[in-house]
Amino acid sequence: MPSPFPGMDPYLEDPKLWLDFHNELASAIRAALNGSLASHYRARLTSYVAYEAVEIARSRRVESDVMVWQVQRQRDEGTVAVAVPAPAPVERSIPMEEPVRLYRVEIVATASEELVALIEILSASNKRRGHRDGRVYDRKRQEILWSSAHLLEIDLLRRGRRPPLEEPPPRAPYYVVLSRARERPKAGVWPIQLADALPVVPVPLLEPDPDVLLDLGAAVTAAYERGAFAREIDYREPPPPPRLTAADAAWVETRLRERGLRPAQTEEAE
Repeated sequence: MPSPFPGMDPYLEDPKLWLDFHNELASAIRAALNGSLASHYRARLTSYVAYEAVEIARSRRVESDVMVWQVQRQRDEGTVAVAVPAPAPVERSIPMEEPVRLYRVEIVATASEELVALIEILSASNKRRGHRDGRVYDRKRQEILWSSAHLLEIDLLRRGRRPPLEEPPPRAPYYVVLSRARERPKAGVWPIQLADALPVVPVPLLEPDPDVLLDLGAAVTAAYERGAFAREIDYREPPPPPRLTAADAAWVETRLRERGLRPAQTEEAE
């Protein structure tokens, strides 16, 4: 089943799905590029380790099934009280992180292995302000910007900070940013609204070779279908945080009703 959305599906931003989708999308982008690149280029996956938050235990109140009484032990010299530990009345989650493997896409010149272009799909960890993964990504980004390689950043997560630009772009939930090596510091920006189809973006190569085109919408569709994400998403529930704007929430509601994934208004009212 295809996604009910024409562009990015906000339900894929659920942390339970994002890691799988992120890596499936990287694989789909690599496959699409290798189908279009000349033989002296190759798109490949490279991995890195990030640390994502996991929940160790749900917050809940503990209801004890067994009553523990304080007891006394008899000794020759008299009665001695024995201390009995009291059970904790409440449990809370401990913030923990676990290492996960994420993938990015590199285009390299096959003869020299020179890095020509880096395609980075932003993750939750490298968008967290002050997080070590964010600092690592900032350093990696700066290294690429100082180099002769092109940088294409694909940001399909509404939550988290955006990689810095000198001037803020038009407000949008999703962005694609292209930094061509010879045009820095200027960068091309595609602000993408929730109702927009995802763009076909150029990926620069070595001069004088023309850009290769990446159909981001087709890559997202391929990742969605290959990963069978429709089997796990419950479109009857609201999209994962952050909260949508009122206009976007209304559009999502209408879109899902039109496709029979939400009950009709009359049924819901009953």
